[in-house]
Amino acid sequence: MIYQVRARLRPGAEAALLQKLTDGSVAGQRPDGAEIVAAMERAVLTGDGQVEWSETCYCSPPLAHERETVLDHHFDAISTREIGAHERYHGTPLMDHLRRFRSG
Repeated sequence: MIYQVRARLRPGAEAALLQKLTDGSVAGQRPDGAEIVAAMERAVLTGDGQVEWSETCYCSPPLAHERETVLDHHFDAISTREIGAHERYHGTPLMDHLRRFRSG
């Protein structure tokens, strides 16, 4: 199943999320780490302050494992809607936004 996901990035979560997405810790997570990283690379920050992306998931409920391991630590107000295929959304690429908060 493929889902459209909308959420709000928690204030102050940017650097920690970027670190997890780029240091291999999320990518190495089984069974869904590579898809989480790919989804965050598809994600955009929209004009209304939401983050929006599409993600493949076979959990019930949708994104259960992704939420437990990554999403609920960095996002609030997560909503999902089943869609037929991955979609691209308009906005600032999330990864570009996160890089602005890189520590060091």
